Amino acid sequence: MAEAGADWRIVDGVMTAWFDAPSLTAAAGLAGRVVELPAEIAVDLRSTGVRVRLASDQHAGAVSAAARDLGFRADPAALQQVSVVVEAADAPVVRRFWQGVLGYVPGPDGGLVDPLRRDPAVRVRTLPEPRPLRNRIHLDVVRPAAVVERVGLGPGSGPYGVCQPDPEGNEVDLVPGAALDTADWQAVFSTIACYRTTSPAQQRELATTAAALAGDAGFPLLIDLRPGLVILDSGKDQWEDGAYLDLAGRLQTAARELGATADPGLPHFAQLFLDAADVEAVRAFWLTALGYTGDRRAGVSDIHDPRRLNPVLVFQQLDTADTARRRQRNRIHVELAVPADLVRARLGTMLAAGGRLLEESPDRLLIADPEGNEVVIGR
Repeated sequence: MAEAGADWRIVDGVMTAWFDAPSLTAAAGLAGRVVELPAEIAVDLRSTGVRVRLASDQHAGAVSAAARDLGFRADPAALQQVSVVVEAADAPVVRRFWQGVLGYVPGPDGGLVDPLRRDPAVRVRTLPEPRPLRNRIHLDVVRPAAVVERVGLGPGSGPYGVCQPDPEGNEVDLVPGAALDTADWQAVFSTIACYRTTSPAQQRELATTAAALAGDAGFPLLIDLRPGLVILDSGKDQWEDGAYLDLAGRLQTAARELGATADPGLPHFAQLFLDAADVEAVRAFWLTALGYTGDRRAGVSDIHDPRRLNPVLVFQQLDTADTARRRQRNRIHVELAVPADLVRARLGTMLAAGGRLLEESPDRLLIADPEGNEVVIGR
């Protein structure tokens, strides 16, 4: 159990481990063993490894033993979790708005969590002082068109007609997705298909088959396993070609042949948008601070988690003449949870990247990026 304990860390209140794996197919081998355990376990398969999150440490030893049997090595330094904090004068009212927009459920700390445990948690806290101007941070949320219609916010504003303010002016772009020709899939910036399964054996078989098909196609498919559910995900903007659409059709056929049932209302995508006067400097800070990778496409400012486990960040130009908005503290900020033994190292990384330490307490470090957007490091 000593070796198992070394594999695991508490990240954002959850027992978590990352195991490096040589391929998506190899990762599916570990996942197939984990889903047989009698517990609610979240397993995220990637072409480079597997993340496992447990409700308690009860099965940590069994998961670590299975990983060692397969020759996988744990890497606690890979662990982090990004969440979002919205500060509000009337927190209950604002929380209800965000719960409806996101389709989230109440979390144990009074916040809101994605029921699929994929997109970032949102915590609504009391605003200590008035900040009346627009934030420089907002969320994009993409859900199936029928779901967006049921949320019932009515016409939005902005250049795309999708911007919706909460009761205190914090903004979300609530974007309706669309079904692909392969009907089980929804295009929500990513393309995602969510399949209900009736047994661990069926779940294991679907994950293994999906990994093999994606491996044959040379595509880094994201496969997330939740109790009774298999989620297949292309990753943002990774699907806009005929080769991927052919793979999506083969994945759909395989899932249906195995008896899994698509739930088209579940796909969901969330990302963070930051307005910046100096986009290059602010983007460079967040690339380093989060250990993210930059999008290589011309004219695209996106940065993403190399393991596709945390939300995409996008940067856009802020009017440099809007000095009052630039000086005001946002009512939205980022929280970054990392293992407790890595907090000081991450702080050093952020300071070296141009961040400023604003506040420090035993369990909380508040850092500002070069333009004052804030991130809290915790564990």
